[in-house]
Amino acid sequence: YGHSNQLRQARAMGDYLIVGVHTDEEIAKHKGPPVFTQEERYKMVQAIKWVDEIAPGAPYVTTLETLDKYNCDFCVHGDDITLTIDGKDTYEEVKTAGRYRECKRTQGVSTTDLVGRMLLMTKAHHSNIDEDLDYRKHTDNFGKGPKGHSPWTGVSQFLQTSQKIIQFASGKEPEPGDTIIYVAGAFDLFHVGHVDFLEKVHQLAEKPYIIAGLHFDQEVNRYKGKNYPIMNIHERTLSVLACRYVSEVVIGAPYAVTADLLDHFRVTLVCHGMTEVVPDKDGSDPYEEPKRRGIFQLVDSGNNLTTDLIVQRIIKNRLDFEARNQKKEAKELAVLEAMRRLEEEKH
Repeated sequence: YGHSNQLRQARAMGDYLIVGVHTDEEIAKHKGPPVFTQEERYKMVQAIKWVDEIAPGAPYVTTLETLDKYNCDFCVHGDDITLTIDGKDTYEEVKTAGRYRECKRTQGVSTTDLVGRMLLMTKAHHSNIDEDLDYRKHTDNFGKGPKGHSPWTGVSQFLQTSQKIIQFASGKEPEPGDTIIYVAGAFDLFHVGHVDFLEKVHQLAEKPYIIAGLHFDQEVNRYKGKNYPIMNIHERTLSVLACRYVSEVVIGAPYAVTADLLDHFRVTLVCHGMTEVVPDKDGSDPYEEPKRRGIFQLVDSGNNLTTDLIVQRIIKNRLDFEARNQKKEAKELAVLEAMRRLEEEKH
């Protein structure tokens, strides 16, 4: 939602927004291994409602040649500077030419912060958690910076405002002839798996109006366990609202899809993906009412990506990074040892 907010601000500065997305190779070279593949990232950026077009494989350094290639008047970046691997400002050329604009960074979130939350998986506002040993091991491994304390808070510092929700919301009411479709879930770390599911749901009707019900943090924690959700309800709300397939969000939707909810929103179809449906607190099926009305449908997005799998990717990246560092250190020690021996032999 930080990226979405940047794109929202950029779109407001002009009439047509083209978003350059780097390849995996470019990111690995300048920043480190990406969490999502370039194909996943192309799809996710294209699904943000303020984006008109994407430029796949955009160079890491933005040049006037790139702007001219896509017929762009100017480019926009957040007010945090980005540097190449050798410390140069990646926007130097376009700044000098006066074809650069800046937007505000979203306070309280960054990719680094989210990665930190995933590696720690210890958020103070969740209690009664059975951490499995695997996660506890990772918490010990990753939860400390070089100075021996956590470099992350583990709890979001993002502060929601009504203004921010208004900026993200479509503000459109359903029109006559619209098919009102309801979907519900955590939508944690809003990702390409969610995008593929919502796109499939969107294709089910000629004039779809999709309402996404988001469960409160405590509810998500009840059925997901560990220390989920990684993003709080406010962050998840903005992430889902930024998706072009979603018309409205119910913040803190009930876990069971009730008759009241269906009647209130005049829902004609309720959809769920292929993930497991955990029973409600009383053991009942949360989709009992829409099934009874014959308006429930399972939708296969063809994508099996989950929040859990993303966390696993992050952990794998971190383990690979640590292994590389250990190898490097061992190599350096071996070289030092060889040099020491040579010195001894000389004497």
